[in-house]
Amino acid sequence: MDPILTAPRFDVATLGEMLIRLSVMAGKRLENASQYDVYPAGAEANVVTLLSRLGRKTCWVGALPNNPLGRLAGNALRVAGMDTQGVIWKDRGRMGTYYVEFAEPPRGTNVTYDRAHSCTTGLQVDEIDWDVLLDTRLLHLTGITPALSPSCLEIVSQAVRRAKEHHVPISFDINYRQKLWSEREAAQTLSPLMQGVDLLVCSQADARRLFQCTGSMIECAQGLLARSQARIVVVTFAEQGALLWNGQDWQHEPARPTRILDRLGAGDALAAGVIQGWLDHDLAAGLRYGVTLAALALSQHGDMVVTNAAELLALCQGGSSLVR
Repeated sequence: MDPILTAPRFDVATLGEMLIRLSVMAGKRLENASQYDVYPAGAEANVVTLLSRLGRKTCWVGALPNNPLGRLAGNALRVAGMDTQGVIWKDRGRMGTYYVEFAEPPRGTNVTYDRAHSCTTGLQVDEIDWDVLLDTRLLHLTGITPALSPSCLEIVSQAVRRAKEHHVPISFDINYRQKLWSEREAAQTLSPLMQGVDLLVCSQADARRLFQCTGSMIECAQGLLARSQARIVVVTFAEQGALLWNGQDWQHEPARPTRILDRLGAGDALAAGVIQGWLDHDLAAGLRYGVTLAALALSQHGDMVVTNAAELLALCQGGSSLVR
C-alpha cells in the first residue's frame, strides 16, 4: 500500500476505544436507579460515525469483545454506514463502560468510568492493521487513547510516526480527561504527539491548563500554534464558539443557540464539522459546520449525532427550526 501512488480508500480513519454509556436523566441518581439509557460512545468513534452520516468513507480501528456488548458497539458503526474492517474482535476481555448522572444546578453532571482492563487497553502494536489505518486522506487521533495504557500510548505514537512517514495528514483533538491522568502527565505526553500535525483541535480550558495558552481568543490560538507547530489550530470557547488560526488568517464562528439536552459528544461533533470542511478544502465552511454540529449534539440524546449532509447544509444556511 502506497498512499502517494494510489487513491486512499477512506476519507478519515481513526483508532481508539469504544465504550457503552449508561445514563440516568436529571433528577435520578445512579445509586438507586432502576433503569438506564444505553448508548454506544467513544470520542474517535463519535467523530467518524458522524462523518460517515455526512457521506464520508470512514474506518474505526480498535478492539471489541465478541459478546453482546461488543456487538452493540459494532452495530453502531454499521448503522452509521462505516467500514468495520478495522475492528479487532476479542474472545477474551471486556467492554469499557461509563455512567452518567445528569443533574440540574446546584449539582453538576457526574461521570463515572469503568474501563480498566478493557479489550482496547490491552491492545498491542502488532495487532493493528497499519495498511488499513493508513489508507486514508486523514488520520484522526485524540489525547484520550494515549492515557488508557502504556500499549495504547505506544500505538498512538506509532500511528503518528507511520502517518508522517507515509505523508498521511493528521488531525489531533487534545480531549483532556482529568479522570485518566494529571495535567502535567498529559502535557508531557501529548506535546510531542501534536507536533506538526495538520489540524489541532483543543478547548480553551485544555489550552490553558495543559499548555499555558492564555489571553484573548486569538492570543490563545496563537500560543497553541506556536507550542504545537501545527498547520492549523481550532480552539473552542464554549458559548463563545470556535476560532481557527493558521498563522496568517483567523476566523471566528459564534456558537449556535440551542436547548441543551445532553452535553456529551459536542466537542467531537465540532471536530467532525471542521474535518468535513478540511476534506472539502473549505475551512471557513468547516468551522460553520463544527459549531452547527456541536449545537445538534447538545440538542440530542447520546454521544453520536444523527444527521445528514442535507440537514447540515440547511441549518448552516439559516434553516428554520419550525415544524416541517
